[in-house]
Amino acid sequence: MKIKIKHSVAFGIVWCCFMGIIPTVVAQDLQTLIQLGLQDNPSINKADLQYQIASEQVNEVNELPNTEFGLGYFVSEPETRTGPQKFKVSVNQMLPWFGSITARENYATALADAEYESIAIAQRQLVMSISQNYYELWANQSTQEIMISQKELLDHYKTLALTSIEVGQANAVDVLKLEMRANDIKEQISILQQEYLAIQTDINMDLNREKTVGVTVTSDLKIPDYESLDTVEITDLHPELLQYDKLYESVEQSDQLLAKARAPMIGFGLDYIAIEKRPEPVVDNGKDVLMPMLSVSIPVFNSKYKSQSVQNKIQKETYRAQKAEKRNNLIALLDTAEKNRTAAKISFNTQTKNLEQAKYAQDILLKSYETGIIDFNDVLDIQELQLKYEVSRITAIKSYYQQQTIINYLTQ
Repeated sequence: MKIKIKHSVAFGIVWCCFMGIIPTVVAQDLQTLIQLGLQDNPSINKADLQYQIASEQVNEVNELPNTEFGLGYFVSEPETRTGPQKFKVSVNQMLPWFGSITARENYATALADAEYESIAIAQRQLVMSISQNYYELWANQSTQEIMISQKELLDHYKTLALTSIEVGQANAVDVLKLEMRANDIKEQISILQQEYLAIQTDINMDLNREKTVGVTVTSDLKIPDYESLDTVEITDLHPELLQYDKLYESVEQSDQLLAKARAPMIGFGLDYIAIEKRPEPVVDNGKDVLMPMLSVSIPVFNSKYKSQSVQNKIQKETYRAQKAEKRNNLIALLDTAEKNRTAAKISFNTQTKNLEQAKYAQDILLKSYETGIIDFNDVLDIQELQLKYEVSRITAIKSYYQQQTIINYLTQ
């Protein structure tokens, strides 16, 4: 029950952290994908199973040393006053020093706690992976829609060109240029369709299901106009850092266990010797021997423990250094993500302005056709610029939300 509760808590934490920042228009589909992934992803299941193994090892350390049983038969029977000895039975049980079992339990629990953080890390990484691919899928689909619109616009221009040829205001070369441009767009759409399927496969693999299962995305995703981009920081509660704290604690518990291992072990036993009766009458004739035993096991040669103590000190310093290194890496990653998110918003605003101007230029060209004047070279140039700005806007939106998922992974 303990494992299930912890797993549920981790599930809820990851869910709240990431779902809280996903726009409402996106949340429904993406939430469903993330929920499926958290339930069925093999990496999370593997981390959970490893944690269960580590937790079960806590029960393993509760046992005492094996009870020793002995049986001996006297081939040459020693004579005693009450009769010859026939056989001997003995039993002995060694007991660890007071607190040794508790120390072993604490050490095993600390290792299990460190292993538990692997579940949280795997969950966060999965949520980030699904979200990143989801936004990649959205960008691909949106780009396809833009390409289709541009293709329809080129078909309209082609109709205008054919009409202009009839009245001598255009030539066949203009029509061929428009057709070649349309062919290029059809090629890009076909490529995007294949890329869409590849991204869809990545998502389905995260969800541990057939790669051909369709994934739908929202068609309404925008960068917020008035969102505060406050700087956030890495905290020690991040599982990638917290795991090193748990590992450090396990070494501390190892030191406690080592101190108990240096203590003596106490043994309690009992010897029973069977005595055969003598033919002549004597006092206590044939009376068996029952002898309680007490033994002590002392680790006189303890160089092993001294070496392990030194190793523990080095290991703790190693975990400190690894945590510092990990923190620096996460800080650098966070700073890069924040800068890239800001850059994406700047790019989006710039491309939005450029797109408005390109559409205005397009309107001017179409109005020129009403006066009988149209330059199809200008038409192609404006159409290409418009497509470029549309795609750049989509790329900026995708980048914005992908960087946001990285920020959430690092700070939530």
